[in-house]
Amino acid sequence: MSKDQIIGVLLFLGGIVGIILYFWLVFLSPWISLILEITAFVAVAAVLAIVAWVGYTLATTPPPEPIEEIEKIEEEKKEETEIIKESKESEEKK
Repeated sequence: MSKDQIIGVLLFLGGIVGIILYFWLVFLSPWISLILEITAFVAVAAVLAIVAWVGYTLATTPPPEPIEEIEKIEEEKKEETEIIKESKESEEKK
């Protein structure tokens, strides 16, 4: 078995064990309400953490250049390459 397959099997088994453990904690243990409260808190906290991360990323990322400027830069590059080609061709003719 390759390393990736071993990791896959371990993740699969860990997931199955986690499902069985969670089932026991929610339906068969004396801590039902506590487990449900913790689960709800973790789920809401995870969603809010993702929202906060997206907000932080949007707030700290500089805006992209307008498309007009990008097109202008590409045009300038084309003109430069044409000039270089023309100068090479004129040198070859000499």
